[in-house]
Amino acid sequence: MNYNELNFEAVNRERELSMSAAFPALMRKVYVWMTLALVITGVTAYGVATSPGLMMAIATNKLLFWGLIIAEFGLVIGITAAINKLSLTTATLMFVLYSIINGAVMSFIFAIYTMSSIAMVFFITAGTFAVMALVGYTTKKDLSSMGKILLMALIGIIIATVVNIFLKSTGLEMILSYLGVLVFVGLTAYDSQKIKQMLLMAPDAGEGAQKLALLGALTLYLDFINLFIYLLRIFGRRE
Repeated sequence: MNYNELNFEAVNRERELSMSAAFPALMRKVYVWMTLALVITGVTAYGVATSPGLMMAIATNKLLFWGLIIAEFGLVIGITAAINKLSLTTATLMFVLYSIINGAVMSFIFAIYTMSSIAMVFFITAGTFAVMALVGYTTKKDLSSMGKILLMALIGIIIATVVNIFLKSTGLEMILSYLGVLVFVGLTAYDSQKIKQMLLMAPDAGEGAQKLALLGALTLYLDFINLFIYLLRIFGRRE
């Protein structure tokens, strides 16, 4: 064990010893908000998928489709960049709106994959996510270095995915799917540790700390959704 690992463990122990009473409540909020967002996304996706008019509107109207995509990016960037300036109510409403829009965009999975395979992959994702979140929460090892590598790998996957839009290579798409699973499995552990460390320092459960918990919920929500999508590309059975 090197000096950096020893120093990380010492700092982590000190944080846990000085943990405020607010920490358990804040961690619960992270997972409650994340779960509610996933429920909203799932209900919206299914509702849009079972509405031929809405599906047709999104599929045929490029302005609407790209408007939804741009809105998604705008909301994530807005929440992340301006979390300190936003009120908790505004940030929460933006998170809910993002969950709804993401559900509308993801509704197409019901037209592409069978319901049984979607359910199967969801449970695989939930189990994998739970294990890696627990690893990140309980491990004494500093995952910061791993997180930086994974973020760089994610940028590479995004660039390769954009390139593959023009190449249309099914082989490359499958490789990127496996890499995506590995990246988001690792990011789930890394983000869980980062959120824990961040909330351990919260002096109380005031609005500032709750906004950090909301930001943590958004981060884990994105990890879950992306892990689900990549696993679906691998294990999903098409209609």
